[in-house]
Amino acid sequence: MSTRIGITLSVASLFAAALSPLVAVEHPHPIPQTTQMSQLPQNQSRSTSRSQQVTKKEVSPADISVGIKKDIVSKSKKSSDKKFHTEYKGKDLALDLVKVHDDAVSSLGNGKYFACVDMRGAEGTAYDIDFFMTGKPGAMSVTETSVHKINGKPLYDWKEKGGVWKKVSKS
Repeated sequence: MSTRIGITLSVASLFAAALSPLVAVEHPHPIPQTTQMSQLPQNQSRSTSRSQQVTKKEVSPADISVGIKKDIVSKSKKSSDKKFHTEYKGKDLALDLVKVHDDAVSSLGNGKYFACVDMRGAEGTAYDIDFFMTGKPGAMSVTETSVHKINGKPLYDWKEKGGVWKKVSKS
């Protein structure tokens, strides 16, 4: 009996693993802290030699996190109310940083990176803002922000295809 249960669980986990790329998820999968971004499956040339990858400084999750925090601080200092501002459906949102999800930093491929940031509006509304970045270590710049969740309710999902993450409509 226990052998049948073990086999059934093994088969079920194999099916779950095989189907996981086909399912939309809340956020792109995070980069393991020990994995360099260029080692992840991205749209990169297979002819790149290992020695070229070693000599080139890699973008790390810490580089992305620092870049996001610098962007938030810089934009907050410039605003009259000292808040970070982003737009959602034509409305200006004045937000305070709660947390950068350093554990949920991802590569979107082609030198683009992603991180999820928790922010709070003056009225107490919780916002999950997706930050998109490009650049090199020490010189990351935010290219786009997108309101992903309001009070925990997702507005869109993510789906991985061919090693590249894309936003998809909430189903």
